Parts: sequence; C-alpha cells; structure tokens
Amino acid sequence: MVSNPLNNLLQNDMRDHTPDFKMNELSLENKALIRQTVQQLIEKLFADGKLTPHTHLEFWIEVPGIQRPRGTFRTGFLMPDSFIYISDYFQSGDLTVKPGQAYINDGLTLDNVWDDLLDELYYQVEIFTSQVVSGKGVTLELWAGNRQRPEGEWIYAVDRKVELG
Repeated sequence: MVSNPLNNLLQNDMRDHTPDFKMNELSLENKALIRQTVQQLIEKLFADGKLTPHTHLEFWIEVPGIQRPRGTFRTGFLMPDSFIYISDYFQSGDLTVKPGQAYINDGLTLDNVWDDLLDELYYQVEIFTSQVVSGKGVTLELWAGNRQRPEGEWIYAVDRKVELG
C-alpha cells in the first residue's frame, strides 16, 4: 500500500472543532409556541403579498447568563444567529400559503412543508440553547421578510419576540 503524503498531512494536522455540548430537545410547549409564532409571521407575509425567492426567516436567540459576541455585516446591520429561506418551502407570488414545487412534485401536503420547516428551525434553536437544560428565560426573536441585500436593511419584515418557558 502506497502512503499518500497529503492524507498523512491532513490526518496529523486536522483538529476537531465540534463544540462539546449535549443537545437538549425543546419542550412540546416551546415547539408549539415557536410553531404558532412562525405560522403567524409567514401567513402575514403571504397576506401582504411579500414572499419572493429571496425571502427568509431570521432569528436571534438570547440565553440568560450567557454572553456571546454578535456579528455585524460591513454595513453595520446585526447578523442573525441563523436564517432559513422561506422560498425553499413555499411558493412565492401568491397570497395564500402553498407548498413549494418540489413538495408538490413529491405529492406532499402543506402539513409536510410546515413539519420540514419547523423541524429545521427547532434543530437550529436547539443548537443555540444547548448550553441550558431548561428553555426557561430564553428569548427567541424571529423576523420574516426581505432585505435590500442579504446584509442590508429590511425592505419589508414582520417580527415577533417570544420567551420560551
């Protein structure tokens, strides 16, 4: 067997940067609160005819007792902790909430779309809240809308801040 110097270099110099934490699943009550809030935001977005291919759901999480730096874009706007492109899940250009074309092609329903979107959001929230055993006191700020650029100011947005219990 021939030794590959590149593989040896990668194996010897590679470090694991995976955070050392245990994922804590959100409670059923917190999942229900997040679901209700996200559905209200997205339904408002649709009712106002503001869903475009670039519309996204951004969120920020505050965990009590844990300070962490916040990033900003070059333009000075606060970076979200994470975001999800809403148009990956729903059709744009309509005033009613409808599954995206990929879901329709697979014969899936609007309930499947909501489940997929919310599963992704729950997972991302669980990553940020993994430092605490209970979600009590954690605040989640959600914004849905369109920015001038991905890092620019909002052209249109709906938002809501909730405290998890």
